[in-house]
Amino acid sequence: MGWAQMIGNDAGIDWDQAVHVYMNVIACESEDLQIKATIQLARLSKDAPEAILASTIPVLVDLLSSTSRMQEAAVYALSCIAHKHDGRLCPMICQLEAISLLLRLLPTSKEGLRRTLLKCLRTLVSFDGPSRLILAANGGLDITLDLLSRCTDDTRRYLLEILTALALLREVRRVLTGFDVLRFLVEALSNGKMISRARAAQTIGVLAISRRVRQKLVDLGVIPALIGFLKEADSSYRLVAGNALGIISSHVDYLRPVAQAGAIPLFVELLKGPEPLGKEIAEDAFCVLAVEEENGVMITEEMVRVLEGDADDAKGAALDIVWDLAGYRHSISVVRESGAIPVLVDLLRNMDGNLREKASGAIAQLSYDAANREAIVEAGAIPVLIDLLRGDPEEVREYAAECLLNFAEDPLHRERVSEAYAVPSFLAIQDRLIRIRASDEHIFRSMSTPNVERFISH
Repeated sequence: MGWAQMIGNDAGIDWDQAVHVYMNVIACESEDLQIKATIQLARLSKDAPEAILASTIPVLVDLLSSTSRMQEAAVYALSCIAHKHDGRLCPMICQLEAISLLLRLLPTSKEGLRRTLLKCLRTLVSFDGPSRLILAANGGLDITLDLLSRCTDDTRRYLLEILTALALLREVRRVLTGFDVLRFLVEALSNGKMISRARAAQTIGVLAISRRVRQKLVDLGVIPALIGFLKEADSSYRLVAGNALGIISSHVDYLRPVAQAGAIPLFVELLKGPEPLGKEIAEDAFCVLAVEEENGVMITEEMVRVLEGDADDAKGAALDIVWDLAGYRHSISVVRESGAIPVLVDLLRNMDGNLREKASGAIAQLSYDAANREAIVEAGAIPVLIDLLRGDPEEVREYAAECLLNFAEDPLHRERVSEAYAVPSFLAIQDRLIRIRASDEHIFRSMSTPNVERFISH
């Protein structure tokens, strides 16, 4: 039975026999038959067993040294095989030095062969880490960048995907800091497969740690590119994009542009998502972005909405952020005016465990401001705080006592907290807090007051 009849057999394919027939066809002198059989092999690869495909790889690699027509068929077959079985055959293809042969063909290849070569290389470096090392060691990065600088057709997408795979290598990232190269990474955020776009975001996040590189990336439009990817990506890739955007945000000059590009609602989605890492990324980003007062208003309003929702995990992260913002001098009034205080008091009444602890910590932080104390009283917090002294865990009692002590030191509110003095735990915590504050004040004065005699002696 010939190759054509075998693959057309409706009863199924005897794969061992099929490989035997294919080898006989390759051994013949008819290039047309060889090309036809190789293309059919590529099409059949989606159904062929892994071991069968593995047995054809050495033959296909040898065909890379044949005529241009045969080369294109062999590259096509290798690309199809590399895709199958979760890329498990990629290491075998690379071990047979296929990458160096593919690279040798690339610079002088015509449009059709070039597209097939790039698709094959893209597949190999996407699935196989060692393939990236081999490609880089054989000048693959320089060839990729050269083609990117000249290429304008649809093969550009494959080049960008090859670049993002190579950029996972530390040795490659060291040379990706030039303006011309960084623009390709920013372009890759919006082109190609999602996994390639995620690799671009990951690389940008690493490179953006450098202030000099971060400036170049912003000039190249990385902020809207990351925002676009963050909107389109699924949950796992959003973490990568969110982390990169958070790193870009870590400079005062970019706080407003990042927020204006629409980052805050996207970080809220990360915070509300199921991944703990997403909550950490969002919390870090919000605490940085809130340094800009206008951003702080938007962030606090978003956190209040989260606290009024049903998701306890998201509430915990939102409480951390409100607690942090309560310590920012310029955000004290922002938190109060957002309506956060009544919501925090409601959480003190109705929640327990970790959420109650965080809410009590945030209330304690807010109570250092006189206007906030008024709002805390209006929200009916005093009886709730006194009640917390009687049975809650130690951390909650500490924060409740800290808040009540701030009221006790305020002549306008001292009488409101008189009932707390009947609770033994409050008296013990009060004595300790007073000693701590006195010690902190002494240290502050000793550090801020110059020693005149020391200056005169010198």
